[in-house]
Amino acid sequence: MTQSARPAGRLVLPALVLLLVVAVLAVVLLWPSPKHRAAAPPPPSPTASPSPSPSLSPTKQLPYPWFPVGACLDHPKLSPVITVARPQQCDGQHDAESIGNPLLPDGLLKESQIALTLERLCQPYAAAAEAKQGGGTWFSLPTGPSLKYYSQGYRDASCLLAASDREGGTKLTAPLKG
Repeated sequence: MTQSARPAGRLVLPALVLLLVVAVLAVVLLWPSPKHRAAAPPPPSPTASPSPSPSLSPTKQLPYPWFPVGACLDHPKLSPVITVARPQQCDGQHDAESIGNPLLPDGLLKESQIALTLERLCQPYAAAAEAKQGGGTWFSLPTGPSLKYYSQGYRDASCLLAASDREGGTKLTAPLKG
């Protein structure tokens, strides 16, 4: 019995080696080559063709809300019935008006850094716009790209001025002064 078991044992080792070689070759041949991977497309330029989704701005095609200076809008933070900021006529009720369009700097790594930088960049716009209104209480509402879009190269932001900082608060009924 030991003689018949010996030839089977001799075949197991070469069979395992052959199986291992076939597995390694399969991995090498089927592994995607780095040169054949598709590169991620660059972010569209401001003059790029419109995206399939509707744009909130007549002058820029961005994947997030952006408003040129003087544009009036409703904002989801201030209007409970909407989920994304949308343009409104300035001569009717609206939540806010765009007062500035700064560009975020490179090098931000977190949502919190983007938010703090937006607040800092919008402060001068808000101070200047508030001074022209002749009193009252005003609230700065910066808006810009999330980290997802910032990481794709988007830097455009909008500084908004509102008469309220909460849902259902005071609405604007005309364009801001100045």
